[in-house]
This record gives sequence, structure tokens and C-alpha cells, in this order.
Amino acid sequence: MRFLHTADWHIGKKLHGYSLLDEQRDAYEQIKKIAEKEQVDAVVIAGDLYDRALPSEAAVGTLNTMLVDLNRQQHFPVLAISGNHDSATRLGYGQEWFASTNFFMRTRLAEALKPVTLADTQFFLLPYFEPIQARQLFEDDQIRTVNQAMERLVKAMQAKFAPDKKHVLVAHFFAAGGQHSDSETLVQVGGLNAVPTELLAPFDYVALGHLHRKEALQQVPTMKYSGSPLKFSTSEAEDTKGVWLIDTDTTPVTVTFKPLKPLHDLIVLTDSFAHLMDPERHYSVTRDDFIAIALTDTTPITNVMQRLKTRFPKIIELNRTKQLTVTPVDLDIQQVQRDPLALITTFFEQVTQHPLTTAQEKWAREALQTAQKEDAQ
Repeated sequence: MRFLHTADWHIGKKLHGYSLLDEQRDAYEQIKKIAEKEQVDAVVIAGDLYDRALPSEAAVGTLNTMLVDLNRQQHFPVLAISGNHDSATRLGYGQEWFASTNFFMRTRLAEALKPVTLADTQFFLLPYFEPIQARQLFEDDQIRTVNQAMERLVKAMQAKFAPDKKHVLVAHFFAAGGQHSDSETLVQVGGLNAVPTELLAPFDYVALGHLHRKEALQQVPTMKYSGSPLKFSTSEAEDTKGVWLIDTDTTPVTVTFKPLKPLHDLIVLTDSFAHLMDPERHYSVTRDDFIAIALTDTTPITNVMQRLKTRFPKIIELNRTKQLTVTPVDLDIQQVQRDPLALITTFFEQVTQHPLTTAQEKWAREALQTAQKEDAQ
């Protein structure tokens, strides 16, 4: 059979305050077209369908529309698990009748030991879990880590292997050797424990979610993170997002990557302020792209963000590649003591590279006079 592997949709996620629902809908449409064109027999979603355990009404409506379309309208069997960002209880609601349309949603650990068989393949759907859930499942207080839990789980799954079938594990965890990006927090990654890839060797393919880059795990050709369909941080700016196609009628299974094209890209621009604001200078971006700017200037620039946004409206980050330098100015201390306005004027010119306007000088003088009167009281 042939199935499509995707994960980490994070429906409802915002990028520095900007909604990504339009981009997520567009990515879904591309995934659906790939599934149709490649005539896949099933779609696998390896966790983190939502970005939050309590998603917004808009996020719930968006994901529901996608899943109904994929499963009920396009008639693709869908195999999905809950991730660490999902509420297992909410996501698992109604799964008993979902199965009647070949929509297999698994959110409880015990369900991972009940394989779903489609054509020549058994799918073991392992949702995100904590060690305490494994202790309760196996009634074994010695299970303290994810590794210990996985040893028991894999052994129990192997006992269910049908000898004439291929065996696929769908899971949401941090595999040893995986490389995370900035859009997964250290708490999420480090708190999971790294699962050794050798432990997963009995499976013909391991469809992983949790890490957002497809390159996150490269040691084993048949163990893959699909990565997220969208770029969620500047560390992913150069990534090509997409999905995996897996054919199980070969040994080992055949794995093929299919790219997605972003509706609005996330791009890092490194240049000087003057170049960035020069209308004659062309950058391969649109006004709807998400832009991270790395300024090469070493001098302060007034209202830099507001001015840059006149050309790049969706700036999500503004950093500098070099340390700011301010040229020292010799001050006549006695003069400053006699006229504090001189200090204000000099400081303003150092920071802004512009002199005080007449109005600003008047305001500063009045403020100083008020302060001096208060000190004299």
C-alpha cells in the first residue's frame, strides 16, 4: 500500500501575533492534492493537530473542516494520534464512531497495542504519553522513563505482529539524534527523553511527529519526522516543508519526499537600513511574507521598526548582526552643570544622529525648569 505521512499541523498557531489559518488551509489543500495525485491508500497524521490544548473556535472549525473533507468527502482513511500540544480527551471525543468511516484517532496509550490493519500493513498508533501512563498500563512501578516504557510497549506490539504484514509505528516523541528547531521549546524536547532508534528497529517504518524539520532524524532511512507543513521560526527559514510518501510493497519500504509551497514565506533579510529602504533595491519577497530582519548597521536608527514596516509590513523579528557603536563626544563638564540642556542635546544627537527640533528643545527646556523648581522647594 501507499500512505502519506504528515504531522505537526498546529492548527491555530500564531507567528509573532499573526494568524496562520490562511496559510494552514492552503497547506492542507496542497497535502490533499498530493494524496489525490499519488492515489494514496491512507493519510497518517503523527500528532499535534492543534497548537493548544484549548484551541480557539476558529481553529476547531478549521481542523474539523479539513478532517471531514479528507475522510468523508475524499474518502481517505485517516490514522491520527494526539501530540503533546493536543488535549487527548478533547481530540479523542467521538472516536468510537469515527472508525466507521475509516478515521482512526488514537489518544489513549492502551489503544497503541491494538493495531489498525489496512491492506498489507499493520499500523500501531502511539499517542504522546508520560511514563506514569505506562506504569499504570503495565502495572509496573519500575517504569520511570520514556525509554523504559518504550521497551515494554515495543515488546507488547511485537507480540501483535502479523507475520504476513508490514508494521508501521506512528508516534510523537523525541528520537535519539533528533535535531530540534526554535519552534519546539526545550521543555517540550528535553522532557520527553530521547528514545533510541535501535529500539524501533522491529518496525518497517516509523512515522514520527514532534520535531518540525524533516531533516531532524537522518540516521535511519525508514524512520522519519515529517516536519511541520509551515515554517514556525526563523531557524526553519531555509527549510523545504512537505510530506513523505511511503510504499510498503518493497523491502525495505520506499520513502519519497513531496514538497509544499508556502502561501506566504518566512524569509530572513540581512542588509543595511539604507539598502532595505531603497525602493530601487529588489528583494524576492511579497508584502504578505513574514520577514525577519538582521540589520548590519552599527549606528542607532530612530523609529527603525515603524520605518521598515512601511516596506515590509509583516516583520516578525528585528536583530542586529553587529554591536552598536556610539562615538564619544567631549563635554565641557562646567558648561553641562551650568546648562543641563547641553547634556540633553548632546545625548539626543548621539542616539538619533539628528539635532533637536525647535519644539523638542522648547519642551526639554520647560521640563528642566519644572524639575529645577521642584528641587528648590
